[in-house]
Parts: sequence; structure tokens; C-alpha cells
Amino acid sequence: MNTAPQPDPRDRPARLTVGVVGAGRVGPALAASLQLAGHRPVAVSAVSAASRRRAEQLLPGVPVVPPAEVLERAELVLLTVPDDALPELVSGLAGTGAVRPGQLLVHTSGRYGAKVLDPALRAGALPLALHPAMTFTGTPVDVQRLAGCSFGVTAPEELRLAAEALVIEMGGEPEWIAEENRPLYHAALALGANHLVTLVAQSLELLRTAGVEAPDRMLGPLLGAALDNALRSGDAALTGPVARGDAGTVSAHVAELRRHAPQAVAGYLAMARATADRALAHGLLKPELAEDLLGVLAGGTPGTPGDTGAPGEGEGEGESR
Repeated sequence: MNTAPQPDPRDRPARLTVGVVGAGRVGPALAASLQLAGHRPVAVSAVSAASRRRAEQLLPGVPVVPPAEVLERAELVLLTVPDDALPELVSGLAGTGAVRPGQLLVHTSGRYGAKVLDPALRAGALPLALHPAMTFTGTPVDVQRLAGCSFGVTAPEELRLAAEALVIEMGGEPEWIAEENRPLYHAALALGANHLVTLVAQSLELLRTAGVEAPDRMLGPLLGAALDNALRSGDAALTGPVARGDAGTVSAHVAELRRHAPQAVAGYLAMARATADRALAHGLLKPELAEDLLGVLAGGTPGTPGDTGAPGEGEGEGESR
């Protein structure tokens, strides 16, 4: 057995010096991942106290300097600023001469492709759009989560291999996104991930109001199974009163939400309508049940004579919730 000590990854010759402009939750984690692959972070820009703490935690010993100095020191620069700030940042850096010919300039915005870097391209930079499809915490756990994470990659064709190689070095999986499809790609991710957080937070609040002592423990297995089923089966995984056409139950839900959480009513109705449309289109919701259900979602009550909108006796039997 070979007992010779293995070299520390930090001792490998660095291939690129790395800089980070914007020490939010994303930039330091990506730079730390590149460091594990043998590259060398040399500079980071950070303004707030929180961003300075993140930089120190994930990139200890890396100096905090102004953005122009980051570009001066680094061969590979990560522009990890909010989407709305990116165009002005790129124009400013290019206009002041901070961008060097041959410098790899990478942004991590989901919304934009490589064209937002055109001012830097004209200055001789090599533009890459690498967006990790992951939610970040700003802590070292983010580096571990990058393993197997998909990245939306957009770059000039001649830089495609270089872009994909950087993603692989960070432990990710490159997924090519055409320039014109970036806004739709980003909207899809926001719809799934950002709105999921809102829905889960609302559900937790409602369960607490209903007297559940450990709503996170209750929701965890349920939501895990629902997500797994949805990823495996798509619309075929739809369950619950909307997919079944239980108009009385849905009406009772709306009534309770109006009493206890009126701010959640609009979201419930919007998602229920979308669910009903999908369930109907895929044959899960019977057309003869859809009319009453859609009436409830439009603000009415179930059409069954004598129905007050409350759950009926024996409700709960039958299909799984």
C-alpha cells in the first residue's frame, strides 16, 4: 500500500488568479470552489460589513480592495452583483480602462447572457455567463452544494469549452442556454425556487395558527415526497382537492384563509386555478366536476343545492391527499 503523503490541493500550482467583484452570497462560494480546483483567489471587493464577513469566512486572507483593483490583480474575474446592477458595473469598468485584453470576465446573473458583457468584450475581455441554479446561504455549506449543481452557461461559441470546463472544475454540471432564452430560463427557476420558499413559509405560518407544534417536521416528509413525485412524473403527480374537483373542500379552504390569513387568499386562488387548468388538461380533473370548482375559484360557492361551502360528512375518504 502506498503510504506516501498526498499533496495538499492548496500546494498545487495555480492556473489562474481569481478576483471577485461583489461579495454577496454567490461570489465567495464560487471562488472557494475554484480554489479547491487549484486556482488562486487574489482579491475581492466588499462594501457592507456582512459581505466583508462572508469574504473572510470563505476566502480567508484574500485582500479586500476596490473593484478596479480586483480586475488589476486577477486573470479570472467573477462579477457577482445583483442583476439590475450588472450592466452599469460592466460599462463602468470598461469605460475606466479596468478591463484587460485576454481577461476572463464571468458574471453569474440568471437573467443575462453574454451580451451584457459587450462593453468588456470590446475592451478585449473574454465574456462568460455562468449561472448556478442553486440557492445560496453565504456560508461554507454552499461550496459543498455546488457538487452536481447545474449551471446555465452562455458564451461565444469559441469560449464554450472554456466555460463548461470552469463549471466542471467547480463541481457543477454545465447546461447550455441560448442567449435569447436567458430571461425565460431565469423566470422558470424563479417560479420554482423563489415562489416555493414563499409557499412553504405561508404553510408553516398557517399550521402554527392551527395549533401544530412542529410544522417543519410535519411538512418535511410531505413536501419532500411531493417534490420527488413532481420531478419524476410531472402533472401526473397532482393530488389534493383541486385535482379531484372537491369544490366544497376548496370553498372551506378559502373561507378559513379569509378569516385567519387574508393575505394568503390571492396566492391560494391563483395557484388553485393554475392547478385546475393543468389537472383538467391532463385528464385528472373530471369535466363534470370542474364547473363547480371553477365557480368557487371565481369567488362563488359550490353549486350543489344546500351546500354552504363547508366540508360534508365523511369527507376525507377516498384518494390520498
